[in-house]
Amino acid sequence: MRRYLAVAAAVSLALVTGCSSDDEANTDSPGSITVFAAASLKKTFTELGEQLKAENKGADVTFSFLGSSDLAAQIIQGAPADVFASADTVNMKKVTDAGEAENPVDFATNTLTIVTAPGNPKHITSFADLAKEGTQVVVCAPQVPCGSAAKKVEEATGTELEPVSEESSVTDVLNKVTSGQADAGLVYVTDAAGAGDKVTAVAFPESAKAVNTYPIATLKDSHNATLAQKFVALVTGQKGQDVLRKAGFGTP
Repeated sequence: MRRYLAVAAAVSLALVTGCSSDDEANTDSPGSITVFAAASLKKTFTELGEQLKAENKGADVTFSFLGSSDLAAQIIQGAPADVFASADTVNMKKVTDAGEAENPVDFATNTLTIVTAPGNPKHITSFADLAKEGTQVVVCAPQVPCGSAAKKVEEATGTELEPVSEESSVTDVLNKVTSGQADAGLVYVTDAAGAGDKVTAVAFPESAKAVNTYPIATLKDSHNATLAQKFVALVTGQKGQDVLRKAGFGTP
């Protein structure tokens, strides 16, 4: 009987020890983070997410790409996330003013361009051409960074657009043009470059009057501040900046 009890105790100890080892191994795992990022960052941030996972074995990154105003509202309302990257400083300020983030860092800039169907069948050559009768134009909603930038250009040029729709993100504007639902749209130069031959891009000098600056920050309620900070460091460091420059983003 004593021998049986001794064996049983040894087995129990081994099981407890084994569980403890597993727990310690799990503690060593980098874990996962959720990144809320402006829709215009989808391609670059997806690439940087893969870099983060390659550099941190076992790490995982989940992204939510939407208009910055929608993401800011979700964060303020308590949506769980670890990092926020906005396409403008206005929506980041909403998040910091709400106490949800501190010390954002500017990491990129972007400007608008006109996109049309391939070959530019409407012969649009200037921002003013977007106001011509019969031209179906689509833009971002005013509360979205790309929409706010479009309004600034309108004010600077004295040109009033009458869009057929106002979208909640820059990718939605691009999709309206590539799907043939609009003759032209205002998107970022990075989105036009990413679309390749699906669109024709028409640059206009007045875009310089509405340059958007992109800030990034870890969030107060992050469940994995260490990995979140590593992602921010990757974006703002040389590797991240190289990826962003290659995609057409400017320096902050």
